[in-house]
Amino acid sequence: MEKARILIAEDEQTQRELLSGFLQKEGFSVAAVPNGKEVLRSLDQEFFDLILLDYKMPELDGFHTLQEIRKLYPDLPVVMMTAYGSVETAVASMKAGALDYLTKPIDLDELLLIFQKVLERSKLVQENRELRARLQERYTFGNIVYGSPKMEEVMGLVSRVAPSQATVLITGESGTGKELIANAIHHASPRSGHPLVKVNCAALPEPLLESELFGHEKGAFTGALQRRIGRFEEADGGTVFLDEIGDLSPGTQVKLLRILQEKEFQRLGSNATLKTDVRVLAATHRDLEEARRAALFREDLYYRLNVISIPLPPLRERREDIPLLVDHFLKKFSKQNQKTISDLSKEARSLLLRHPYPGNIRELENLIERAVVLCRGEIITTQDLPFHLREGRSEGMEGLSPKEKGLIDTLEEVEKDMILKALQQHGGIQTKAAESLGISERVLRYKLKKYEIRS
Repeated sequence: MEKARILIAEDEQTQRELLSGFLQKEGFSVAAVPNGKEVLRSLDQEFFDLILLDYKMPELDGFHTLQEIRKLYPDLPVVMMTAYGSVETAVASMKAGALDYLTKPIDLDELLLIFQKVLERSKLVQENRELRARLQERYTFGNIVYGSPKMEEVMGLVSRVAPSQATVLITGESGTGKELIANAIHHASPRSGHPLVKVNCAALPEPLLESELFGHEKGAFTGALQRRIGRFEEADGGTVFLDEIGDLSPGTQVKLLRILQEKEFQRLGSNATLKTDVRVLAATHRDLEEARRAALFREDLYYRLNVISIPLPPLRERREDIPLLVDHFLKKFSKQNQKTISDLSKEARSLLLRHPYPGNIRELENLIERAVVLCRGEIITTQDLPFHLREGRSEGMEGLSPKEKGLIDTLEEVEKDMILKALQQHGGIQTKAAESLGISERVLRYKLKKYEIRS
């Protein structure tokens, strides 16, 4: 059994020493205390994997100690032990949050079995929670930052399409977030427990791309020293995301069409037909309709791919999202670079809002990352932005549309109101107000001056 840290709470010294010695011989790290108050004090000072808690103890009994543990450490496993092995006692303990219970005199073999079961369950729960958190952080709709009507429409379509088995074609300029949309579709689909395999069709020449997609047998071509499993075989039961599908060669288009129609393929160098159950998501920045008319892209493949089309608007057509994206990336890169940058100056925000973003969201993300790295203080200014953004700029917010100015003004009104409420709540004490707002006192002083607030 993997070594774990155990805390024993037992008021009888002999029993406490017996249990401690036995568990230590079994490879556990053990601490022992005589009452509930010492349990809470110990938990405040160090980490434990499991608590073995006596039901009846002086000062603070086991039941009320368990209730306190659940309030402070809701995920910490607790096993209750009692000399009063009635059904009522056991039920009360389990309802209060104990994972199991033992009756005295303690059967040491039963104790080990219960510990193993409880610790394995606790480990599994923690692993599942961490996995869900990672998936939610990367792939849930909530991680796609938007607020504009155009993106509301896109995400509504995504939520309707995700549960289906339909092939989806995601279109849009480079940097608009096509891969992120594919991630969201897969992880909100019934196939989410199976692989999401991604292939960039523009990154490899035709022979290598076919090997990547369909696999090959040993000796299929020069350098094929052993059999290789292709991406469609690897993704069986899941999803294949084909990025830049507009760059596929005519020969590869034929083989892809066969997979979409028949759910079967052949490895390079083999005559054996293999079956695969995959959903295909595809993306391109090219105009496939135009390529189809010019006979550069197969018409039958185009219609197979284009069952559901999700066009992503460029960032310049969803400017309402720029302030939201700026704040999202600012938080992300400040954390990555261990910096305490909390805001941008009004002039810096106006430059970012006015920029046309030919590189779309990817360009904005790179701009914010650069600014965070170069920023020497806690506020990003225009000097932290590239020269091409600052070149020829006018002062303040000149050049912005009324709608764009309104976006900045609205955000600043909300921020000013939050600062005023924090100051009022803490009696004008700037240190406490700054702490409640999650910013430094220096940043708060900057904002007080910016908004002409007297405290």
